[in-house]
Amino acid sequence: MKVPTALIGCHVDRTAFDYQVRLGFSAHDPDEGYRVDAELTIETPFLMCDRDGEWHELDPGTGSALGPALDFFRRTVTAVEIRAKGALHLTFDDSAELHVGPHPQYESWSLTGTGVEPVTVGPGGETDWVS
Repeated sequence: MKVPTALIGCHVDRTAFDYQVRLGFSAHDPDEGYRVDAELTIETPFLMCDRDGEWHELDPGTGSALGPALDFFRRTVTAVEIRAKGALHLTFDDSAELHVGPHPQYESWSLTGTGVEPVTVGPGGETDWVS
């Protein structure tokens, strides 16, 4: 399975919360402009490990309960993994982690934008890479 390694070195420059959680990632090259300008959309419950090592179960659409996810802002991605059934795992420069597993009934996450290969992980982990 493909891994969106272009996210390594990108920083989170935008967070948005409603019935989805959206994280905007970018990496800028002073000579060439943006090499990555991407958005991760999370549509199902996910796990976050904060920089202190505490795990949080978060669910889009829950308002202030998503507060811990604000700590992703201005963090830099240091590792990206795609695990079984399209589970996404990101590690950040402050040791925080993000894990979005597959959902049996709904699309769990998608990645779109410039500099990344678009992907959607559907029900049960069905992965659709758009080329």
